[in-house]
Amino acid sequence: MIYLPPANTPLYNHPLSSIEQWLKNLGCQQDQKERHCWHIEKIDWKAEISLESEKLTVSYVKAGDSSSKINRAFQYSLSRQDIEDAVFSGP
Repeated sequence: MIYLPPANTPLYNHPLSSIEQWLKNLGCQQDQKERHCWHIEKIDWKAEISLESEKLTVSYVKAGDSSSKINRAFQYSLSRQDIEDAVFSGP
């Protein structure tokens, strides 16, 4: 099992393998072609999470309305818990 630092640790202090495990634990699926991209689907929304060089970006789509996108970006200086609370609460 991969070690996850405490939830209040900034994301930039997590090894990539820990970030990937965290996303898997939250139900995300890694894109097989674009390995920095992850997908998650909930009842009323779905999202693509992208691990960029300086930030984590999220593109939300409401269920049944693929024309309406909401984009958000989160700096890696935020704690894993703060990012989790913001990203996984939905658009």
